Amino acid sequence: MGQRDLEAALPAGVDPRRHARVLAQVHEAALAGKALPSRPRAVIGASWQRMRRLGVDPEGRAPAPILTAEELESRRRTSGLAEALPTLRGGLLTLAEQAAHIMVIVDAGGQVLWRDGSAAVRRRADGLGFVEGVDWREESVGTNAIGTALVARRPVQVYSAEHYVRAQHSWTCAAAPLHDPRDGKLLGVVDLSGPAPTVHATTLALVDAVTRLAQAQLRTAHLTELERLRGFAAPVLGKVGGPAVVADEHGWVAAAAGLAPVDRIALPTGLKPGRVWLPAYGNCAVEPVPGGWLIRPAEDDAAPPTRVVLDVRSPREPELTVAGATGTWTHRLSPRHAEMLYVLASHRDGRSASELSADLFGDAGRTVTVRAEMSRLRRHFGGILDAKPYRFADDVEVLVRRPPDPEAVLPHSLAPAIRG
Repeated sequence: MGQRDLEAALPAGVDPRRHARVLAQVHEAALAGKALPSRPRAVIGASWQRMRRLGVDPEGRAPAPILTAEELESRRRTSGLAEALPTLRGGLLTLAEQAAHIMVIVDAGGQVLWRDGSAAVRRRADGLGFVEGVDWREESVGTNAIGTALVARRPVQVYSAEHYVRAQHSWTCAAAPLHDPRDGKLLGVVDLSGPAPTVHATTLALVDAVTRLAQAQLRTAHLTELERLRGFAAPVLGKVGGPAVVADEHGWVAAAAGLAPVDRIALPTGLKPGRVWLPAYGNCAVEPVPGGWLIRPAEDDAAPPTRVVLDVRSPREPELTVAGATGTWTHRLSPRHAEMLYVLASHRDGRSASELSADLFGDAGRTVTVRAEMSRLRRHFGGILDAKPYRFADDVEVLVRRPPDPEAVLPHSLAPAIRG
């Protein structure tokens, strides 16, 4: 899963009470529009700016409305988080109870689905409105580890007056996003919250480690499903008598015959049986099989796509829509791929690896990372992207659909080309 940089809210060796007083002074100055005695961390400063643009009330109290019991159970069933629950509870719940914390799990929409841990802290959370079924996104309750992690798409710790709403200043929280390893989709966020005096610099690392363990176990479960599909696919391909692949519903290839092997192919959202253009193979005939799809390249020439729409209006689900003579399909993008495609859409003449590195990281030297990511993108979207320099194909019309507020474009991103 790779390494992630974790920035604790409490610097090592700093007295928590003194640090809380400094944060309170910064918070008051920010709300009053005065010169800041010190700058908040970048992730906090960016969130406070979003809160001001959204008009969030720093004196706000408990959010509303709360899901009904039936709605809560429905979201639990459809969240994709239930499979991870035993691992998360096993790794965090005992500590939460001993350290005067609560473990909170929210779905990708910010709804609190489960809340366990210290009974005393749960009662305090009740008074704050921090209960099962509530919406804990930034838009509803201001800067907080859960809501801010949903936007930033990375682990976040928020301490005391880093919270935008004053009612939350007596709290500390550490949260990490949990993704579906099958398609990279954000499933939700895992959080440990407690009274501000219980803050600890290692809490964020612990939450992140347990969340990554849960993702690893979800990946193991997926590999088991793929192996089961592989056993079914072999005789199916034997009967086809021509080039074909069998892939699961997320595009992971179980078996192939007569085609160059790949780990995964990009499938459109809402794939249906029939003819479809796929970047990896061109025009294809698609048939359902138990647990996935049988995909066979069509004999007619593949008509290249003529139009690409990069839709970044949603802060959490950027999409790429490809249209051509054979139809239209849409694919959900990872945060990194959305950043890269947005930069390329803004530079139709193309970008070198070093230019893309500077665009994304503010450092022209990270070309190895850029080339690896572009290789993945071109495997997914062959026929759309060219190299030397990296760019959208010259004969493809490219449109970008943006939100009205320029600052709302890919709000998770810290890329200089986007935030600059």
